[in-house]
Amino acid sequence: MTNETPRPGDALVRIGAIVFIIGAVATLATMTPLFIGTKPLPTPAYFVCMLMGVGFALALAGLLRAARAQRRQIREASAA
Repeated sequence: MTNETPRPGDALVRIGAIVFIIGAVATLATMTPLFIGTKPLPTPAYFVCMLMGVGFALALAGLLRAARAQRRQIREASAA
């Protein structure tokens, strides 16, 4: 842990990473039966795989929010 104060977008990046990891694990779980020749998982399991894309989008939104906040701070510092 650091003593650094949380910046805008940090929470979105963390949540996005967690959602992405859940989607990645679900993707591995749904693809494994296809490779080992067993019965595939039910359809809802494949919908959980879509969380990978959702997590990526959340993390990207957090990064963009952090970049905009940093740009705003630089602009305010140079104006003062």
